[in-house]
Formats: sequence, structure tokens, C-alpha cells
Amino acid sequence: MNSILSKHDLTTQELQILSSEMEKRKKSSGTAWLLWIFLGGVGAHRYYLGKTGTAILMTLTLGCLGIWTLIDLFLLSGMIRNTNAEIERQIIEEIRVFRNAQKNDKAL
Repeated sequence: MNSILSKHDLTTQELQILSSEMEKRKKSSGTAWLLWIFLGGVGAHRYYLGKTGTAILMTLTLGCLGIWTLIDLFLLSGMIRNTNAEIERQIIEEIRVFRNAQKNDKAL
């Protein structure tokens, strides 16, 4: 619901830009799951999703000897969803900043 509210004031052109940028920047669930399967013990899926701090901890502890890796089995889908929602929020913010900069240029 928050995503819909943040998009309500975007023009059709801005929504197209948002869609295009999301396709470029979003994280693939397939890639994240493959990283978890093959390199989950060293936190590769967390590096991929931008969770560098916890990824380093996983690397140093080998996923707490596999326990943390197993827990991520249940958390990974939510982490992917949250990461992509954050990427979308950042793009929307960039679009708004650009729109405001254009308005300021026209006002001058």
C-alpha cells in the first residue's frame, strides 16, 4: 500500500522511468536463491542484496556453522522483497528531486 501512495503524484512519463529503472536495478530472486544454495554459508546472498554488515559476519562465522544459513531459508524471500521496495523508494525520490530541480530552473 505504501508503494501505491508514493506513486500517486507521478506522471505517466515518470512512471515509465520508474519501471525502466526498476528493471535495471532490482534484485533477482533467482540469483539470490542460487547464491544462497551454493554460497549461503559465506553470506553471498546477503552481499548481493546489499546487506554487507551481516554478510561479513556470516563470512567470518561460516553462517554460524550453518544455523544462520538455514534461518535465511525462511527469511530470504522477505529480504528480496524489502530490498526491491527500498530500490523503488530510492528511484521515486530521485525522480522527485529531478522534477523539483526542473521546476526551480523554470522559475529562474
